[in-house]
Amino acid sequence: MHHNRLLAAKKARLTERARIIQNIRSFFVREGYLEIDTPLLLPTVAPEAYIDPVAAGSDFLQTSPELCMKRLAAAGYERIFQLAHCWRERERGTLHLPEFTMLEWYRADSDYRWLMSETSSLLRYLVHNSTATEVLSYQGKTIDLSGEWEQLPVREAFSRFGGVSMEEALRSDDFDRVMVERIEPELGKEKPVFLYDYPACRSALARLKESDPSVAERFELYIAGIELANGFSELIDPVEQRRRFLHDNAQRHAAGVTVLPLPERFLAEMASMPQTAGIALGVDRLVMLLTDAGAIDAVVTFTPEEL
Repeated sequence: MHHNRLLAAKKARLTERARIIQNIRSFFVREGYLEIDTPLLLPTVAPEAYIDPVAAGSDFLQTSPELCMKRLAAAGYERIFQLAHCWRERERGTLHLPEFTMLEWYRADSDYRWLMSETSSLLRYLVHNSTATEVLSYQGKTIDLSGEWEQLPVREAFSRFGGVSMEEALRSDDFDRVMVERIEPELGKEKPVFLYDYPACRSALARLKESDPSVAERFELYIAGIELANGFSELIDPVEQRRRFLHDNAQRHAAGVTVLPLPERFLAEMASMPQTAGIALGVDRLVMLLTDAGAIDAVVTFTPEEL
């Protein structure tokens, strides 16, 4: 009976979640995107040093629909989006679930700057549909979504909030800790913030910046201290992509975690990809923000502990 009461208490937020997902679809249909649906069970996933997939027999549950969607982009699908369940091992917390919902979209002939603009249009559309304003109230904070959103280079965020340079944090393997403890809580308090130009070594599938190859054309969107989305100008060089996958697999081996088979079909096809921008947005976190929920548990039907 206790769980029945918990489920009943979630009903208003789950009803709003359904409406938000309908609005996401209407936004992308209006913008000329094709909704697609790719397999969840894959022979391998992108080998990334910091993301662990969930094994399912000899295969893996997807950590993201990224590789399949990029194969479609390489085959001439110019605007595609997907709402997909994804899995990542050992991810659990106020903002994390091992199984979660991701919105991903890709657009040909675009880059990460263009994608920032489209992402802000999507968020304004969703908030306006929920509140009839461009103002979001979350956990006592008021975030104004109107006008230009702040764009902050990662290097500058470290000097402003981190107490250490980005390069020093990377050398001492402190990048993630400084980001989580010192930088993220300061981001998106009054207006959303695009944190951009991530270190090249933290951008396994993103294009490097021509004017500064030490960083990649990658951004993350923060609202009220919550990381909501991760987007970039896509790398379309299969030789460089293979080198990065092998490097990440070497890091996985050194850390004692599963070394993943390389996604050979993706690598064979990616040379056909046009200049493309792609982004992944956490739907559960988005619903948290739009329904003023303090934890991710409040916006999904069942957490792992309730099953």
